This record gives sequence, C-alpha cells and structure tokens, in this order.
Amino acid sequence: MTILITGAAGFIGSNVAQKLLALGHDVVGLDNLNTYYDPALKNARLALLQQNPKFKFFKIDMADPGAMNSAFRSMPWLDGIVHLAAQAGVRYARENPYAYIDSNIKGTTTLMEEALRLADAPRVVYASSSSVYGRNTKLPFSEDDRVYKPASLYAATKRSTELIADAYGAMYGIDLIGLRFFTVYGPMGRPDMAYWSFTERMFKGEPITLFDGGRLRRDFTYIDDIVDGIVASVLLPKAEPQHRIYNLGNNTPVVVNDFVAILAELTGKTPIIRDEPARPDEVPATYADITKAARDLGFAPKTDLRTGLGKFVEWYRTWTKV
Repeated sequence: MTILITGAAGFIGSNVAQKLLALGHDVVGLDNLNTYYDPALKNARLALLQQNPKFKFFKIDMADPGAMNSAFRSMPWLDGIVHLAAQAGVRYARENPYAYIDSNIKGTTTLMEEALRLADAPRVVYASSSSVYGRNTKLPFSEDDRVYKPASLYAATKRSTELIADAYGAMYGIDLIGLRFFTVYGPMGRPDMAYWSFTERMFKGEPITLFDGGRLRRDFTYIDDIVDGIVASVLLPKAEPQHRIYNLGNNTPVVVNDFVAILAELTGKTPIIRDEPARPDEVPATYADITKAARDLGFAPKTDLRTGLGKFVEWYRTWTKV
C-alpha cells in the first residue's frame, strides 16, 4: 500500500511513518517544518525516515492550495491518508490564534479537496483530540457524548475538523476515521508538552508550574500505543464509506502530582514546585472510554506511565547529554 502522512516530521507522524515502513508499505510524507518548536528535532525525525527508500517527502504548507495541488498531481493513487498535520498546543492559541485557523481548519479543508481529485478516494484517518470534550464533566469521555463546549480555541478548531470531515463524507462518500488522542508522550516527543518541559526544568534546577495544586488528571498515552491505533485504522478492511470516531487513550487517568513524582524518581531530581490557579482553558480531567476502539480496532494500550516515562527520560538524557 501507498500511504500519505501529513505532519510526517511531527512526533506522532514520524512514528506512524516508521511503523508503516517497517510493515513494508510505501509512505509519502508532507510537512511544513515550522518553527513552533525547534526544527532540529523535526529534521532529526525526518532524517531517520529518509534512510528508507520507500519514503518520499514534500515540504509543503497544507494551507497553500496551489502547493498541495502540485504535490497531489505527482501521486494520483493513494491507498490511504493519515492526516496528522496541525497546529498543536492549548496555550499557544492565546498568542497566535490565526495559526490554528490556517493549519487546522484551512489545512484540513485543502486536504479534503485534494483527496477528492484522486482516482479512487482513499480512506482518510485524521487526528482529533481529547480537547473536543472541553467542559464536559461526565467521565470517562465517550464518543457518544455531546461535544459543544470547547474550553480553548485549539479544541474548537479540532472539533471543527471533525465537522469538516463529516460534511465531506456526507457530500462525497469519503470513508473517514477520526481519532481523539489523549495526552500522547514518549521519546523524541514534543518540547511544549509537560513531560518534556518538566524533565528539562528538573535537570536545570528550575521551578515547574503546577495548576490547581497539581490535582489535574490526564490520561497519558504512550506513543507506541497511539501508533498501533492509527495503523489499525489505516489498515482496517474496506467497508461502505462512513465516518467513525474513536478515542485513543490509556484509559487510566493520572493525577499530575503523581506524574511529577514518577519523573522525580526517574531523573533523580527534586522538583521545585510553583503553584498557580487553574486556567479556564485547562480542563480538570481527561479520561478515555476506549470500548469502541477495542472492539473495532483491537486497540489495547500496553504501556504504563512509569515504563513510558522511563523510556522518555532515557532518550532525553541521550538527546541533551545531561
């Protein structure tokens, strides 16, 4: 199979590409290599992928319809599309809201338009987020819950991508699978995420900020488990076109204070804590009901938080030479 991955130099995208290449598939990667965080990390991921002759890469801004059209003209046949390119980060949306509109909404629309021009429209598996559950209070979060109270602009744009996908599926019969990711972490991950920034600050002896006394709960999900869910979605046997949405989470929420305690053990550092009130765009808890993903995708998270953070800290020591 030939699979297109958008955001191929990103944390999740590069890991999905590696998995598909290992399974013998051809992978076409798109990424704009933006500077939201250090491009050196994106280039390092990309360099690993480019060692495989079955990987082809285009540096493209997905919000540019002309560039996207040119790229798609060179690949008239695709067996599947994994759309992971997005502007991530809840807090950064306060600083640069337009980046989220361009990347998450315009970029998704441009992708859908180009997918329609392919000889045989492939299944599109796209990334959503646990953030779409917003201010919902019922736990665990289920795909059947109503999602109309976003707590952040990021959440609003991810919910918008679900609605855009639903509209294209209804209008054109595209087969669609949306995946709501829950706090993905692991080696070679994202520097803007808490597991990275906390680790970095502990090694530097700098304070870490905990909101609401560290009582927030997050459903931390290891990268390999997320990749398994994405690959299963791509390779799911073809059926009548439909739009399905699944939660991909560890199904085990952890209190942030406990998460910090594990990091302290793994780094051998005593954290300096700075407490701040919870922000309105920070939800109190995330917790995935994965019943549907288990049933349809065989999704079964295997990595507990201590094991996963241990692998991250080991990689981080090598990457930063601390």
